[in-house]
Formats: sequence, structure tokens, C-alpha cells
Amino acid sequence: MDLEEMVVQGLIQKIGPAKDLAEKEFGEAGYDIESARKAFEEKDYKWTIVKAYYAVFHSAKGIMFLMGFREKSHFAVGQFLDTLSKDGKLENRYANDFKAAMSARQGADYHYDYSKEKAEQVILLAEEFIERMEELRNKL
Repeated sequence: MDLEEMVVQGLIQKIGPAKDLAEKEFGEAGYDIESARKAFEEKDYKWTIVKAYYAVFHSAKGIMFLMGFREKSHFAVGQFLDTLSKDGKLENRYANDFKAAMSARQGADYHYDYSKEKAEQVILLAEEFIERMEELRNKL
């Protein structure tokens, strides 16, 4: 599915590039990854996973705003990243990483499925994801 199809299906909304909103999202991503690191140090692995996911989510939303789109759901962000991957603008790994982080967050939040190992994995994934979104940000 391409971006226009996503708009037609109501998954995303076309709003025009919004650099101010993108800046806020990247700021939140930075705040959330720092919160995740602190939670990990405090051995709060559930909160580590939740905050690391939100760092990923906000950095992806930042890219969406720079490209002139607003999401309607967390699922839509994953679909948006899939579309960027299919269009050759983003490696498929990052679309998959978004979905993995979202799944880990849901598992931690709703099914009490979290551990030190999973928290470490999600923080690493989030740090690499944010770094890649920053690279993409600098190209837009």
C-alpha cells in the first residue's frame, strides 16, 4: 500500500510538512530514551520497554510530520514505515524493529511479559532506530 492509499483508508492524514511538530516528536523521543535508560538502571524492566517503545514511536512520528503526514494509530505508523521501505527510502529492518518494539511494549503493558534481557534488547533496538530516524530527518 502506498501513502495515498493509506490516506484514502484513513490510516494517515495528509497535513503538509510540519517541522515544528516534528521537532517536538524528536524531543519526546530523546526524553523517552533517557527515561528508558534510567528505568533500566533502576531495574524497572517493564517501564524500560514501555519508554523505549515510545522513543521509537515518537521518532517515527517525527519523520511522518516532516513528510507531511499525521498518524491515526500506532499500527498506522508501522504501515507508514513499511511504505517507506517498499519505496526504498528506509531499510525494511526498521519497519520490522518498530513492530517488534510495539509488540514488546504491548507484552510488557498488557501481559506482564518483561525481563532484563528483553529490556536490553528493546533499548538497543530503540537507540539504533532513533539514530536511523535522525539520519533520515537530516535528508528531509
